[in-house]
Amino acid sequence: METTKAASAIIRQPGEGARRWFFGGGVHTWKATGDETAGAFLLFEDEMSLNKVTPMHTHPDSDETMYILAGEILMNMDGEEHRVAAGGVTIAPRGVPHAFKVLQDGTRVLCLHTPGSTQAFYDGASEPLGTNGEAQAVDFDRIRESGRVNGGIEIVGPPPFPQAGPRG
Repeated sequence: METTKAASAIIRQPGEGARRWFFGGGVHTWKATGDETAGAFLLFEDEMSLNKVTPMHTHPDSDETMYILAGEILMNMDGEEHRVAAGGVTIAPRGVPHAFKVLQDGTRVLCLHTPGSTQAFYDGASEPLGTNGEAQAVDFDRIRESGRVNGGIEIVGPPPFPQAGPRG
């Protein structure tokens, strides 16, 4: 007989949650993991630097919602570009190609994956932030490998943004 794991009750104060360096660039603070929510969702805050870009990608098994807490991004969603500032939201349904570029230093987004099936990908594509809090080098090979091994993401092309893109 198969048993279903129950979700945990979660209360996290500002700044609480495991902090991880994501090899796509940025520091993730886990607010609710897929394990804690019994797979219902994954929620994390992402602190990113000016000009961070992602490759064009999809999440085949989850919808990705990003609420911009601070700063601004340029979102390429299914081939169309949109500037999204603090207070704005983007929703990339599963399978829809998207990529973004950070337009302002100090940009922070709250990222929600539903369901939380992308947890293994993010675990494999990040590591605990060192005690000194220093960022490491961006490593898209590690991102690709985690996607290959753990699922959760498919890289479908390079970043769609010009090298000398918009400034924030």
